[in-house]
Amino acid sequence: MQKTLLVLALAAAAIAPAQAALKTGDLAFTSFNADEDGWAMVAFTEIAAGTKVYFSDNEWTGSAFNGGESYSSWSSGVSAIAAGTVVRFLKTDSTTPAASIGTFKRESVSGSTNWGVSTSEDTIYAYLGTSTTAATTFLSAITTGTFGTSSAGSLAGTGLANGAGAITLSSGSDYAEYNGARAGLAQFSDYKSLVSNVANWNDAGTSAVAANFVPNTTAFTVAAAVPEPQTYAMLLAGLAAVGFVARRRAAK
Repeated sequence: MQKTLLVLALAAAAIAPAQAALKTGDLAFTSFNADEDGWAMVAFTEIAAGTKVYFSDNEWTGSAFNGGESYSSWSSGVSAIAAGTVVRFLKTDSTTPAASIGTFKRESVSGSTNWGVSTSEDTIYAYLGTSTTAATTFLSAITTGTFGTSSAGSLAGTGLANGAGAITLSSGSDYAEYNGARAGLAQFSDYKSLVSNVANWNDAGTSAVAANFVPNTTAFTVAAAVPEPQTYAMLLAGLAAVGFVARRRAAK
């Protein structure tokens, strides 16, 4: 009996897909609020428990971040986060910044105590790293400036491009939000180009009440999921193991 349970457990483990580390473009901005100093992001793949994402509005030079602004981090929490989930980040310049899921906190500042984001010539980078300044994988970026300038920062070496993981809002934008499709596409990755296209954003420009705007956190969904080929292979391997155990028991 114990051997049977062990085989069944191994079969179940084989069927369950492994959680991979986030790749460039797997987490994307869906809103930006310079008045509240907050934003929202959508996960285009499952985020493993314990994932840590860094944020900085220091400018990326192509090889490193410059100084003068801030670093923050977000820990996803003890449970995996499903693909399509939208996470809201609130009041990141306050002493009690927060996220709708997981934990958001300040890490450090470099030459400034301003944790806020600006309506012009400011960029937020989201990335994985070994520390706040040591980025290993850029996930997404959003700017109210022009990528490639010293004031807004570069996309060189990030794997991002404007309209492909990186979003350029209008200068002076207090609030902007993606207002395109969130349902009906076949795969979550199919939404990436839509979210990165600023034509699918509602840019409110300068607004005196933008601090009170609440972003849309409706989850993204896909049509009935079709398992990947490797999922079928793992399922068949698991069923074969269960069948083998059943045959052995029947032969006794």
